[in-house]
Amino acid sequence: MNVRRSAAVLAATVAFGTAAPAMAASPSPSPSLPSGLYGSGDPTYDGVWRQSLAIVALHRVDVEPADAAVAWLAGQQCASGAFPAFRANPAKACDAKLMVDTNSTAAAAQALSAVGGHGTAVTKAVTWLKSVQNKDGGWGYTPGGPSDANSTSVAIGALKASGDDPAKALKGGNSPYDALLKLSLPCADGGAFAYQPDKKGKLTANADATAAAVVGALGQGMVSVKAGDKKNAACTDAARPTPAGAAANGSAYLAKAVAKDGHLTSALPGSENQPDYGNTADAVVALAVQGGPAKAREPLAWLERNSAKWAEQNGPAAYAQLILAAEAGGADPSDFGGTDLVKQLTATGPGPVKRHAITSQDDSDTSVWWMVGAGLAAGAGIGFLLSSRNKRKQP
Repeated sequence: MNVRRSAAVLAATVAFGTAAPAMAASPSPSPSLPSGLYGSGDPTYDGVWRQSLAIVALHRVDVEPADAAVAWLAGQQCASGAFPAFRANPAKACDAKLMVDTNSTAAAAQALSAVGGHGTAVTKAVTWLKSVQNKDGGWGYTPGGPSDANSTSVAIGALKASGDDPAKALKGGNSPYDALLKLSLPCADGGAFAYQPDKKGKLTANADATAAAVVGALGQGMVSVKAGDKKNAACTDAARPTPAGAAANGSAYLAKAVAKDGHLTSALPGSENQPDYGNTADAVVALAVQGGPAKAREPLAWLERNSAKWAEQNGPAAYAQLILAAEAGGADPSDFGGTDLVKQLTATGPGPVKRHAITSQDDSDTSVWWMVGAGLAAGAGIGFLLSSRNKRKQP
């Protein structure tokens, strides 16, 4: 669910990638941008993604997004049911030149499911996802592309949001869980997940893919994620690993990865290692989904101390990631290291927004920080989980 662009799409030249510019937040969108869009940065490569994350994050903290924000997202859908990263002219029918992708489609399906009233659009999106599912049970970023852990995980979230059972979404006799298991590494290699095999078929641990796959392997998505209470202290090999077992191993890998500095690191070619805020937020969600908020305490505390400038520079998707991480880890998104993440997010898009009163225990699953003891959380699978915005290999 990293806000940076995906290397997989860079390969297709229409990409989220490691060299993406920051997407600055502003009190209101630029007049040249759609009035319903969150953020003032160029939406060409991430418009639907960041809009979807923003809507899901607001839903999770019981804030109603503006009608204009939801309408803009719904208007991005093509007749096929698929979503592109950005559709500049929704009045013009989608054609073969417009690139649609699984990540945008799956994220939008989850966001529209969260706000309600868009059942037909959600069904069409999921139907399209099923139509481009690979024979190994997974999905690539683009239709027909090799399956990867991030795309498969965010698609699982969409299936879950639509009421479908991911285990029954079969292609070639394989489910999405089978695809994820093929990308899981043995404990000798850390127990992580790979993004996808390299050209020689080798799997290499990838922290971003692992964070997404932990949530996906547990059958969860951005809208419905709940914090878990399973042990994840050590990796355990099995002759025939289950999705839950692979998720536990992946969580153990993430716990070890953040133990030294409290965060994940990334390195661009030719540059020194640097903190990876987005993937650290995703790791917080994954750790909480597997083992509960206590397992995510240290990286969450690091984000509280250090993420304000990063979020300000990167805008709505970054604020959304931090809201989801805060909620999963039992922190208050309205006072996250002294920053009101909800206020900052809503300031990047259309108003007004309305916060509903909590009226029953049932509402605790949309606001963990009000009822930490309920142990409920939000995440992705970006699609946290939620999906994937950084496909670089990480230690």
